[in-house]
Amino acid sequence: MGVMRRLGHSGLMVSPIALGGNVFGWTANESTSFKILDAFVSSGFNFIDTADVYSTWAPGNRGGESETIIGRWLKQSGKRDQVVIATKVGKPMGTSKRGLSKSYIESAVEASLQRLQTDYIDLYQSHEDDPGNPLEETLEAYEELIEQGKVKTIGASNYTANRLSEALRVSKEHKLPRYESLQPLYNLYDRTEFEGALEQLCVKEGLGVISYYSLASGFLTGKYRNEKDLSQSPRGTTVKNYVNPRGLRILETLDRVAERYNSTQTQVALAWLMARPSITAPIASATNLNQLKDLVESQTVKLDQLSIEELNQASA
Repeated sequence: MGVMRRLGHSGLMVSPIALGGNVFGWTANESTSFKILDAFVSSGFNFIDTADVYSTWAPGNRGGESETIIGRWLKQSGKRDQVVIATKVGKPMGTSKRGLSKSYIESAVEASLQRLQTDYIDLYQSHEDDPGNPLEETLEAYEELIEQGKVKTIGASNYTANRLSEALRVSKEHKLPRYESLQPLYNLYDRTEFEGALEQLCVKEGLGVISYYSLASGFLTGKYRNEKDLSQSPRGTTVKNYVNPRGLRILETLDRVAERYNSTQTQVALAWLMARPSITAPIASATNLNQLKDLVESQTVKLDQLSIEELNQASA
């Protein structure tokens, strides 16, 4: 097992990969999800990321399915104290149920705690910015939850550099808890949103970074290379945007580096993220045990500078 990493300036020590809970109750049913969680934790990893809104997009779902499955697993396995649970608040859970107002956060956290069958959340994240709501109000709501012991640490997801920097300033000025982590869209293909001002801010302020879509919705696993491949997956439509000359150039380079390390494209794509000094832990999801094995083994792949440069150039 790899070395645990500190998340920002918080007391949380997390594994170098976070398991994405977005597939639980969507493309992984409950019993498969339990197996994946068991295998992840018995491999020495501890970081599990979910959100109240997972997975509203699946037919028949209302949201809360992923948290509910994780909650049942926590109850059944008795492993609550061995894992770091990260969840999120703010995306629409119904017409009026959304945003980062104090009153909404207070009700949303209770619903998440109930589904997760736990009395505390290790990392509670603002799922997206709520520009209509004062940052101070949101941070005060989090301060109360931390004082009550319901939340240990807070993080932000999908914030711009300006808003994140503003939030950190408000925390400092009003002596409120600060966001200790950022969850941005970041992978070998999608580099522009994070690299630059956002990454510099995180490094300067010592924030943990947990990248989502670390495998570009599965594109970087190398299994989608043409139209025919796309029709085989519920994520095909998302992946379509990646199948272009630049995307295929990235895959060719991944193929080459994977061969060099006697590894897989998935492992190299994750190893590239883990090698970046600003990244604490990429988030990746698995819908079966073979995929999970790939994720777990990726942390043994230590890319040399030459391979990193090759990947950087292919994806520039």
